[in-house]
Amino acid sequence: MIIRTEEELKGMQEISEIVALTLAKMRAFTEVGMTTKEIDEYGGKLLKKFGARSAPYESYQFPGYTCICVNNEVAHGVPNKKRKLQEGDLINIDVSGEKNGFWSDNGGSFILGEDIHDHKPLVQASKDILKEAIYAIRGGVKINEIGRIIETGAKKRKYKVIKNLAGHGVGRSLHEPPEDILNYRDRFNRDRFKKDSVVAIETFISTQSTVAVEKSDGWTLVGNKGGFVTQHEHTIVVTDKEPIILTAKNGVWD
Repeated sequence: MIIRTEEELKGMQEISEIVALTLAKMRAFTEVGMTTKEIDEYGGKLLKKFGARSAPYESYQFPGYTCICVNNEVAHGVPNKKRKLQEGDLINIDVSGEKNGFWSDNGGSFILGEDIHDHKPLVQASKDILKEAIYAIRGGVKINEIGRIIETGAKKRKYKVIKNLAGHGVGRSLHEPPEDILNYRDRFNRDRFKKDSVVAIETFISTQSTVAVEKSDGWTLVGNKGGFVTQHEHTIVVTDKEPIILTAKNGVWD
């Protein structure tokens, strides 16, 4: 969406703060031995407390309030009451929601407890690359330039990117144009970011895979060549200067 009024900005700020705080609280709540279903139900209660609705459920009838991935899962992980988390697991939580007709999206990967599997460099790379990409965005900047920054940042750190998942516009629905804010430079994409537009920018940084493929549950995505993937995401408003990071309270850069 394009922010045209103060009321629209306030509406986006409200829902963005809700999903950001929900993500932060879910991450703090997560402990070894919990199931992903327990964590998701906690997130669902938070969204309800804040007067918001789960965006994936409302948009796609997703079987959960949030998407939770563990270890080799890339995105759209379905909360599971049988899957108990273990020390050193690589976890990703993606929280998106709607309130009063406004939608916002954010996510982050983290390590549960001690980093016994040495995932920290991958997690840190995803955070740093997201920051580099976001702070390069201005009205008029080519969308594919952000893809170049993400892919170059990954290669510099000896990682890859997932090429069939992307950031996207957001605001009046969960996914809006532009829906092709890719993690690599698409030389055929001549579109540019528009001032006052709202977009969700996300990184998908990978150790081995370059494509996400769907599992038999019809939702969960994993890498085509295995390995691990980290994702971090903020919803922002594009300006002529530094962007406004609407989901800053999720603390993924802390």
